[in-house]
Amino acid sequence: MTFFDISAWVIPVVIAVTFHEAAHGFVARMCGDDTAWRLGRVSFNPLKHIDPFGTILLPGLLLLLRSPFLFGYAKPVPVNFKGLRNPRRDMVWVAAAGPGMNIALAILAALAIHLVVFLPDTSIQWVARNLQNAIVINVLLAVFNMLPLPPLDGGRIAVGLLPDVLARPLARLEPFGMLILVSVLFLVPLLGAQLGIDLSIVSRVVNIVTDSIIGAIVWLTGNA
Repeated sequence: MTFFDISAWVIPVVIAVTFHEAAHGFVARMCGDDTAWRLGRVSFNPLKHIDPFGTILLPGLLLLLRSPFLFGYAKPVPVNFKGLRNPRRDMVWVAAAGPGMNIALAILAALAIHLVVFLPDTSIQWVARNLQNAIVINVLLAVFNMLPLPPLDGGRIAVGLLPDVLARPLARLEPFGMLILVSVLFLVPLLGAQLGIDLSIVSRVVNIVTDSIIGAIVWLTGNA
């Protein structure tokens, strides 16, 4: 990959995860918990949120290996759910803030594509590529985080919305969530490949939903 390619991916990734995490902290503060605010995590400074391995090295490695699925993470924003005014309800709003921010960024990027024609010829291609990648990355990040498995945002939303009989067992999965996720995304498909069976079901579902949302954003913003 050239420097052009790398920069056109790294910048949208950093912006996407920075705004995602800052949105969690901002909504948590609005709902009564100022933990992230006191620790300086309600910030658009990417250095506050970037995890060197999860945000930069891991996605970059997957891109270089031409992985069919892009995966990465940032430093999670600390939220004391007991400090929220209405913990169960507000947990849903805090969790939804990250994916919601990413969808908003994707729409803004799609709208901004219409403005690249006013830029100097030397920068049009690079800016356009950044904006196109920003749409993909933000929608993918939103969809991926909405998987109903704690500690992903979708898991916490599910815990907040489901009745106790379902919410409590789901919440207890949180310490094992990332291990389950890595297994489902990478280990199970590898095992399936050895057996001649396609077991990359979660990846395919995420990609289908991501493509559908991107198509809707592109159409709504007049880029179709």
